[in-house]
Amino acid sequence: MEVPRDQMSLLIDNGLFDSAELLGCFLMSSTTSNTDMAPSARAENMVLFGDALYGKKEYRRALNVYRQAYQHNKLIPKQGTIASKNALPTGNRTLLTSPVHISPFNENEVKFKIGLCLMALHDIRTAITEMEGIPSKARTLRINLTMGKLYRMTSYKSAACISFKDCLRQCPYALEAIAALADMGVPLKEIQSLLPQAQSKSGRAPSDLEPVRWVQRYAEAQCAAASQDYKGVLEHFGCLSQRFPNNLHIMIETAKAEAAIGKIDEALLNFEKVRALDQYNITGMDEYAMLLQTRTDLSELNRLLNDLLTTDPSRPEVWVVSAIYWDKRDDKSRALTDAERSLRVDDRHIPGYIVKGNLLLSLNRAEAAVMAFRRAQQLRPDLRSYQGLVRGNLAISKPKEALLAAREALKALPHSAKALTLVGDVYANNPEARDKSGGRRVILVILVQPSPTLDRQPWQESSMNQPYAWNLGILELR
Repeated sequence: MEVPRDQMSLLIDNGLFDSAELLGCFLMSSTTSNTDMAPSARAENMVLFGDALYGKKEYRRALNVYRQAYQHNKLIPKQGTIASKNALPTGNRTLLTSPVHISPFNENEVKFKIGLCLMALHDIRTAITEMEGIPSKARTLRINLTMGKLYRMTSYKSAACISFKDCLRQCPYALEAIAALADMGVPLKEIQSLLPQAQSKSGRAPSDLEPVRWVQRYAEAQCAAASQDYKGVLEHFGCLSQRFPNNLHIMIETAKAEAAIGKIDEALLNFEKVRALDQYNITGMDEYAMLLQTRTDLSELNRLLNDLLTTDPSRPEVWVVSAIYWDKRDDKSRALTDAERSLRVDDRHIPGYIVKGNLLLSLNRAEAAVMAFRRAQQLRPDLRSYQGLVRGNLAISKPKEALLAAREALKALPHSAKALTLVGDVYANNPEARDKSGGRRVILVILVQPSPTLDRQPWQESSMNQPYAWNLGILELR
C-alpha cells in the first residue's frame, strides 16, 4: 500500500488529528482507486480516517465515514469476522491478536464510535439505539458509562441503573457511577454490594481505617445528598476529609451541603479554600457565585468570572456565573441571555435553571419561570426549585399548584423547616385557605419540633423574603 496504515495510526495515537486527516485524504484516495483491495482493508482504512475526523470534532463527517466502513464490513465473509466481532476495543483501536487473514475490523467498536458521533450531534435516542446493538458481554467500562449517561438524558432510569451497575462490576472505584446510582434513588445497600467489602473482625463493624472503607463511606455520602440529608452529607464527607485532606471534590460537596442548610459563612469559607487550592477549577463555582451574590462586594464575583472565562468558556458553570454577575449589575436582559447560554451548553445543568427562573421572576415572567423551576425539580429535587415553583405559581394566581409544590418539597425534605414555611407561605397568600387550620398546623409543627430534627434558623428569611418570625406570627394571627 502506498500510504502505510501504521503511520496513520501513529498520528492518531499521538493526537495529531490535523496531520492524520491530511494523510487520511491520501489513504482514502488509494483505497477508492485500488479495485483489488479487500473489503476488510477498505473498512479499516475508513475507520482510521473517521478517527482523525472525530479527533478534529468534525462529527458529521466522522459519522458518515464510520457508517460507510460498517457497510463495507458487511461484505466480508462471515467466517472471517467471527473473531473480530467478539474482540473488545482497547484504547482507540483493537489489539490485533488474530491471524493475518482475519479482519482486524471491530464491529462493536465502530458501533460505539457511531454512537459517540450521534451523541456529539445531540441525537441521543439514535445514539442509544446504535449502542444497544453492542452485546452486553462486549461492552467495556467506557461503553457502559456512556450508555448510563445517555439513558439518564432520556429518563430511562431502569436501563441507566443497569449500565452504571455494570460499571461498578468492572471497576468498583468508578465514583461517577456511584454518584449516579445514588442520585437515581438506588438503595445504599444495593450500591455497597457492588463495592469492595471491608473485612470485619470478631463480628465488629468495619473500621474507617480499613483501606476499602472510604469507598463505602463515599457511597453513604452520595446517598445522603440524594435524600437531602445534608447533615449526613457533612458527617460522611467530614470523615473522608480527615483521611483525604485538601481533597477538592470533598471540599466542594461539603460547601454545597453547608449552603443548603444555611451555613453560608462556612460554605463561603470552603469555596474560598477550593479557589486557593486550584484557581482554575470550574466545578461548583456557579454555586459559589450564588453565595457571593448575597454579598454587596462585586470584586470577588468579577474576579471569579474573569478566571473562569480565561480557563474554559465552553463550560455551563461559566455562563451561570456570568448571569449572576450581570444580575448583580442590574442588567437583567444580559443576565438572562447568559443563563440561557449555559443551558444550551448543557440542558441538564440545574443551577442554570435556578438562575434563569429567578431572573424570569424578577422580570415578571412568572409562567416561564415556573417552567424553568419545574425542569430543575425534575432533574433533581432541590429546595431552591421548590421555592421558585411556589413563588411562580403564586405570582400567576395558581394557589393550588403552589400548595402542591410546597407539599412536594415537604415530602422530599421532611427535616427542613424552610420546606415547612413554603406551605405557610401558600396559606399566607391564599385568601381561600386563611380560615382553614392547615396554616396553623404548619406553625405548630415548626414550633414544637426539637431543634435537632429541623434545620430551622429563626433569623433567616422565608422563601417569600419576609422575616421568618414575622411570617410565622402573621399566619398564627390569621
